[in-house]
Amino acid sequence: MSGGEDIAIETFGLTRILEAAVPVMLVEDVSFSVRRGEFVSITGPSGSGKSSLLYLLGLLDAPTSGRVVINGEETADLDDRARAGLRLRHIGFVFQFHFLLPEFSCLANVMIPMRRLGRHGEQEMERRAMALLDSFEIADQAAKTPDQLSGGQRQRVAVARALANEPALILADEPTGSLDSRNSAIVRDIFTRLSAEMGKTVIAVTHERDFAAAADRNIHLVDGRIVGDKRGKG
Repeated sequence: MSGGEDIAIETFGLTRILEAAVPVMLVEDVSFSVRRGEFVSITGPSGSGKSSLLYLLGLLDAPTSGRVVINGEETADLDDRARAGLRLRHIGFVFQFHFLLPEFSCLANVMIPMRRLGRHGEQEMERRAMALLDSFEIADQAAKTPDQLSGGQRQRVAVARALANEPALILADEPTGSLDSRNSAIVRDIFTRLSAEMGKTVIAVTHERDFAAAADRNIHLVDGRIVGDKRGKG
């Protein structure tokens, strides 16, 4: 790995051991880099460490050893507050289950990360949130609560929320795992657009072949280690 301005995120010897009566190796000696604007899928069998790796990349968990560098910023020595601030500024998360707040409208859900960051006033936050919903063709659902939407619509709102603070890096954990084939295709196309048209760096854990095939690159894990790193779609 060469680093430099073209690199969005890179890892060096990333290892995560779950301490227990018998320690469990979740991620072992993982080193790779991802360029800005690249769409990367992470695949592997159940228990291979895919989600564990994603949580390390997103600073939701701390490695036992090794380093994560995001946009050139070392994260190893950051305290919890600094890590949270970096996540809020630079990373958007999308999970298998949308985790939208049920008591809030779709519009209000998208505005939540903006409120936490505090860069914009109320009118500007609302304008930005509506523009995001419109970009995913769900602006007409803005006033509804999540329980009034289909699964695919809820996931689109979740993607809009992930983009609220204009992060350069989008991390997704099985974003189509709870969707039917039609809505999976819609969400898959959205992730392709995030990279190809919006220049976002996208790293997504998936078990779906079609989703993995849509990515620019596939990283395959087995037992917490990278055993394959293939470029090219299809």
